[in-house]
Amino acid sequence: MSELIRIYEENPNPKDIKKVVEIIRKGGLVIYPSDTVYALGCDITNVRALERLAQLKGVKLEKANFSFICEDLSNLSDYVKQIDSTTFKILKRALPGPYTFILPGNNNLPNVFKGKKEVGIRVPDNNIIRTIVHELGNPIISTSIKDDDEVIEYTTDPELIFEKWQKVVDIVVDGGYGGNVPSTVIDLTGNEPLLIREGKGSLEI
Repeated sequence: MSELIRIYEENPNPKDIKKVVEIIRKGGLVIYPSDTVYALGCDITNVRALERLAQLKGVKLEKANFSFICEDLSNLSDYVKQIDSTTFKILKRALPGPYTFILPGNNNLPNVFKGKKEVGIRVPDNNIIRTIVHELGNPIISTSIKDDDEVIEYTTDPELIFEKWQKVVDIVVDGGYGGNVPSTVIDLTGNEPLLIREGKGSLEI
């Protein structure tokens, strides 16, 4: 049975965080707040959970463009090839923040992503999800939850999200109303930063 759990960003209750992390560790799917829109995620190391996530999104796992949600930039070298100082400065300036950066993946990527040359890295400016990732001890794989209503592309009310998703996810974290503007996506794999999608993050970085 799915659950809706209220967690406050200013002071996340450690007991509630542990509960969410236990569910993620067991292969559960979680919907959580970020600094942009509510998103759907699971443990990067749990293949069964990754397959469930891909199935929900209607994509093949090896072809899916999911983001890696990290607590900070210290996880970067786990999955990303060595980057130059210019790229690192951009990341340091922009993160935590409403950006997804496409970076060159390395050989440590989980087996299901071995064929990928690039990864999308997110460090959201949201204390709830960063505390969850810290407690989990590794990044989570994530994707935005699109709304069927084309006018409101992303759902912002956690109670409505729970109503809609409770049969297919294991827990929904209510962190208050979310935004409806997605992250700004910037490709840093080439010589110059390349804007893929303009979103909430400013282009002045």
